[in-house]
Amino acid sequence: MSIRGVDEIDDLVPVRVVLASVFDKSGLDELIPGMLEHCPGMNIISTGGTYKKLRGIIGDDSGQVLTSIDEFTGAPETEGGLVKTLSREKSLALLTETHCESHQRDLRDAQVAPIDVVLCNLYPFAEVVADPDVTPETARGNIDIGGPCMLREAAKNFLRCVVMTNSGRYPGLLKELEMNNGATSLKFRYNEMREVFNTVAVYDRRIADYFSKHTADEAIACYKTVHERGK
Repeated sequence: MSIRGVDEIDDLVPVRVVLASVFDKSGLDELIPGMLEHCPGMNIISTGGTYKKLRGIIGDDSGQVLTSIDEFTGAPETEGGLVKTLSREKSLALLTETHCESHQRDLRDAQVAPIDVVLCNLYPFAEVVADPDVTPETARGNIDIGGPCMLREAAKNFLRCVVMTNSGRYPGLLKELEMNNGATSLKFRYNEMREVFNTVAVYDRRIADYFSKHTADEAIACYKTVHERGK
């Protein structure tokens, strides 16, 4: 089976919908007001702690700007944030192509709007496992699942969506929006895509490196297995 290619896209894509889910919240105090200035009418979908942070930044107008992820997906976040962004609705909003009628029909059927910007960074796995006393169980608990998935989806669809995973690059996004009257260019989206795939590759490599250095016996020592409970 061949993969369908794309030959018609938009260079400039106006920013109307943003998805924000970040562990590191630095830079948001400058980024969000700037985005709202350059992109009037913009809506932000957000999760858990990020939602609370953005509500504090935006203030009285947050009710008109912010949407929680559970309102967007129709399903509540699970306890402890185990599942937040993994959903069909989110994937459709990120992956669908503007000039593909079947994709647009899927969006209409799901009653979701396409997402134009993703702000996402990951659980600090490398920092956690830098502690020489960290256990395989602690390392396991700090593996981000939804974040890398969201980054890959948004980066794959650089045709329409721009994804930012490094807060140090936020000023570049504001400059881009200022130059293009609230839109992102294909060149900008492409360059951010390259940054993101490199970030995800390094993240996965660090996970693989950690577990390659620790044996199954070290992991087993973290747990009391079910059949041992009666001892």
